[in-house]
Amino acid sequence: MLKYFVRDMYGAMRFLPMGLLIGMLAAAAVRMVNIRRSGKGGQPIRIVPATCFCVSLAIIFCITLLSRESGAGKRLDLELFSTFGINSRNNAYVAENILLFLPYGFICPWNFKKLRNFFLCAGTGLLTSLGVETLQLISRRGIFQIDDILTNLLGSVAGWTLFTAGRLAGQAVRRRLRR
Repeated sequence: MLKYFVRDMYGAMRFLPMGLLIGMLAAAAVRMVNIRRSGKGGQPIRIVPATCFCVSLAIIFCITLLSRESGAGKRLDLELFSTFGINSRNNAYVAENILLFLPYGFICPWNFKKLRNFFLCAGTGLLTSLGVETLQLISRRGIFQIDDILTNLLGSVAGWTLFTAGRLAGQAVRRRLRR
C-alpha cells in the first residue's frame, strides 16, 4: 500500500504549481476587493485564509479531474464499502481520498466562520465531494463512487476536528497567559 501511496502523492505534486498560481490570482483578486471595500467602509476579507481556500479547491479539482484522461471512467459505483480492504491499491485510494479533503476541512472553518459549525462544515465537504464525483461522471474522467464521497467526507471531518482542536488549544493558551 505504501508504494502506491507514495507514487500517487508524488504524481499529485505536479498540480501544486497550478494550485499556487490560482492562489496568487485569488490573493490579488481579494486584495482588489479589499481596496474597494475599504473605500466604502466595508469589512475586509482575510487574504491568507481566502487564498488557502482557493488553492485547496484548485488542487482538489486538478487532482480529481485533470489527472485522468477523458473517457477513463464510464460508470457509477454505488456499492458502499466496495473499495475498502480489497487490495493495497484500493487501500491507498481510501487514504488518499481522506488526505485530499483534510486540508479543505481545516481551511473551510478558518476562512468562513459559519463553517465552524460541525454540520455545516461536513455538509460543505459532502457537497464539494458530490460535485467532484458528478463532474468526474459527466466528464468521464473518473468513476462516480459512493466510497469516494464517504472518504472525502471523512477527510473534511478530520480537517474540521484539527481546526477545532487547534482553535480550542489556542484559546486555552490565551486564557492561561492572561492570568
